[in-house]
Amino acid sequence: MSLDLAEASLAPSRAESEAARPPTPPRKRPVVAITAGLTLTALLLAWTIASHFRLVSALFLPSPFEVSRAFLTVAHEGFVDATLWQHLSASLGRVFAALVGATLIAVPVGFAIGSSRIGRGIFDPIIEFLRPIPPLAYLPLVIIWFGIGEPSKILIIGIAMLAPIVISTTSGVKGVDPDRLNAARSLGATRGQLLRHVVLPSALPSILTGIRIALGAGWSTLVAAELVAASRGLGFMIQSAAQFLVTDVVLMGILVIAAVAFALEAILRWIERRLVPWAGKA
Repeated sequence: MSLDLAEASLAPSRAESEAARPPTPPRKRPVVAITAGLTLTALLLAWTIASHFRLVSALFLPSPFEVSRAFLTVAHEGFVDATLWQHLSASLGRVFAALVGATLIAVPVGFAIGSSRIGRGIFDPIIEFLRPIPPLAYLPLVIIWFGIGEPSKILIIGIAMLAPIVISTTSGVKGVDPDRLNAARSLGATRGQLLRHVVLPSALPSILTGIRIALGAGWSTLVAAELVAASRGLGFMIQSAAQFLVTDVVLMGILVIAAVAFALEAILRWIERRLVPWAGKA
């Protein structure tokens, strides 16, 4: 009887504590990941069926098994005097060198365009002139001016990366909240302090977005850049395989580029979440 009375006396307090407890947010389902997995599975299945029933000649569409075998063969024995890892390291070196150079140039240029009318007058026409030109159009001129060495390949990739970073940086600088600038000015901040402590943190999400876009542009320009007398690189490997109709190596090279680009995109998104956790939460 005493236990019943105790439970009866505790019941209201438990109900009150449960009512005061904040509601548990609904658990998010990984819809995007599930949908992406199903899409990739469907594409792989369609590819397997098409190659199995010879809907397309094996010369033009080898099976996934043949592409996997080409991956193992090139990884261990090599293709055109280099293994897959040597081709991959050569391409990664060019892409990262171009990305570093393009970032060091494009971010200050974007700040100049976004914060100064004189800077906009100087740099904006140059960027708008370069932006729509495809890499193959200025490839001969780069060879004439800079030769066929490694700098020419890096320069071609770097030019393709320049415009996305400049435009994103400019957009980020122009989008800085005027109230923050006025508050910093009222506290006596100098122009340099405004740039370091207000403009740069506000523009950083846009800068990182521009770097992600530029990285994709760099990978898409890689094949054109490695047309310039290259002896190693994924683009060079794909071109050499295409000349001899080694389609399984061509497909394997394309899939390796896609996988590496996907991995780098995931790393950049992780860095973005760590560096600018406030992005998109205004």
